Amino acid sequence: MEVFLWIIAVALVVSGIIALVQGEAAWGAVLIIVGLLVGPGGVSIFT
Repeated sequence: MEVFLWIIAVALVVSGIIALVQGEAAWGAVLIIVGLLVGPGGVSIFT
């Protein structure tokens, strides 16, 4: 389960960075914050 959470978190953060580069600041910030919350190293919403 922990590996699965890491994969989701990385995908969300990378998507957020791509959105920021494309000029979608609000959507990029939301994706990065959600990615940090989901990741097992952060405050996981699943535990």
